[in-house]
Amino acid sequence: MKSRLSALTFAACALLAPLASQAQTDIQWWHSMGGALGEWVNDLAKDFNASQKDYKVVPTFKGSYDESMTAAIAAFRAGNAPHILQVFEVGTATMMASKNAIIPVGEVMKKAGVTFDSNAYVPAVAGYYTAPNGQMLSFPFNSSTTVFHYNKDALKAAGVDTVPTTWPEVALAAAKLKANGHKCPFTTSWVSWTQLESFSAWHNTEFASKSNGMKGLDTRLTFNSPLHVRHIENLANMSKQGLFVYKGRGNAADATFVSGECAMTTGSSALYGNIKRNAKFASGIGALPYYPDVPGAPQNTVIGGASLWVMSGKKAEEYKGVAQFFAHLSKADEAAKSHQRTGYLPLTKASYELTEKSNFYKQNPGTDVSVTQMIRKTTDKSRGIRLGNFVQIRAINDEELEQVWAGKKTAKEALDTAVKRGNEQLERFQKANKG
Repeated sequence: MKSRLSALTFAACALLAPLASQAQTDIQWWHSMGGALGEWVNDLAKDFNASQKDYKVVPTFKGSYDESMTAAIAAFRAGNAPHILQVFEVGTATMMASKNAIIPVGEVMKKAGVTFDSNAYVPAVAGYYTAPNGQMLSFPFNSSTTVFHYNKDALKAAGVDTVPTTWPEVALAAAKLKANGHKCPFTTSWVSWTQLESFSAWHNTEFASKSNGMKGLDTRLTFNSPLHVRHIENLANMSKQGLFVYKGRGNAADATFVSGECAMTTGSSALYGNIKRNAKFASGIGALPYYPDVPGAPQNTVIGGASLWVMSGKKAEEYKGVAQFFAHLSKADEAAKSHQRTGYLPLTKASYELTEKSNFYKQNPGTDVSVTQMIRKTTDKSRGIRLGNFVQIRAINDEELEQVWAGKKTAKEALDTAVKRGNEQLERFQKANKG
C-alpha cells in the first residue's frame, strides 16, 4: 500500500513539476518601435527572459507614440494598463502630471531591493526624466538627438568635397546636388523637433519661457524670434528652388533618405540602425548645421526618443520583475550593445566608456556625434524642453509650417500663429494642473 501511495505521489509530482517551472510572472510592455527597432525591442525581451526563470517580459507594438499613449490612458481607466509604457519625450510633462497613473522608477527599484544609482546614467539623458527633488520618474530607455545624415556617394558625385556644417553650406551643397540631377537634395524628419526645438538649443536661443518649461507650468512659447523667422524663411526659399523637399510629418522623410531618394536629412540619431541595415550607399553622420554668425552657436542639442514609465495598480511581485528588467538593460555590456546597434544615446556612462574602449567610434565614424552634441555644458536655454500638451503643440507647428512650404504663409505669419495657438494649449494645461 505504501509503495503504491509513493508511486502515485511521484507520478503527481512529475505531472506538476512542468507546471511549477512555467509559473513565470508576465510583465506587459507596450512600445512604439517598428521595423529594425522593433526587432531590437523583441531581442531585448528575449535576452532578459532567457537570463532568468521568474519573469517573462512580453513586448507589444501599440502603434505610433501618440497612439500607444492614447491606448495606455484608455487602458488605465479601464483597469488593464500594461506594466511598462514607452512614452516619447514630448509626453513627459503629461506623464509627470498623471501622478495616480504612474510610479516613479526610482521608487520601483528601491522597493524591489534592486541597486539603483541615478548618477550612473548619462546626465543629459537622466536629468530630463528627473523631478526637481532628484527622483528619477521614468527609465531613460531610448534617447536620441538630432543629427545630420548625408549620402557620401551623392555628395561626391555632385562635387561636394566638404561635408556641410553650417546652414549656408547645406544650401550650397543642395544646389550642387540639384544641378547634378538630384530631385531631393535635402529633407528633414520631425520638423518641429529638428528645425525649431533642437535649432533653438543648438543656437542657445529660447524656445519657451521659464527655461523652456523646466521651471514652471506658466511657460509660454517664444520661437517667433528674428532668428527663428530667418531660418524658416531660408528653408522656404530652399523649398521654392527645389533644394529642400518636405516629405511629411513625423519620421516620414527617413525612408526617403534610406532609399537614396534624398541626399541629406536632419533627423534622429537612431536612424543609424536602419541606414546601416538597408541603405545601398556610403553614408555619414555630421552635427546639426548652425548659423556661424550667431553668438554661442553651436551649443548643445536636446533629447528625443522615449523613456519607459511604470504604470500603477500592479502587484508587488510584478514590480520586482520590472525592476529586474530595468537592471538588466542598465548593465554596461547590454546598454553598449543597444547603443551600437541602434544609434540611440548610451544609457549609462559605463556603456559609453565600454563603447569607446572597443574602438567602435573609430571604426564607425560619426556614431559619436550624438554623444558629443549632448554632453556639452548646458544652459537654461538648452537643457531641454518640457511642455504640457506638447503633442498638440507639435501638431500645430506642423500645420503652420506646412502653410509656409506651400507658399500660403510667410515664415513670420506662420510662427506668430503657431506661438499664439501653442500658448492656448499651455494655458489649458496650466489650468488643468494647478495643484
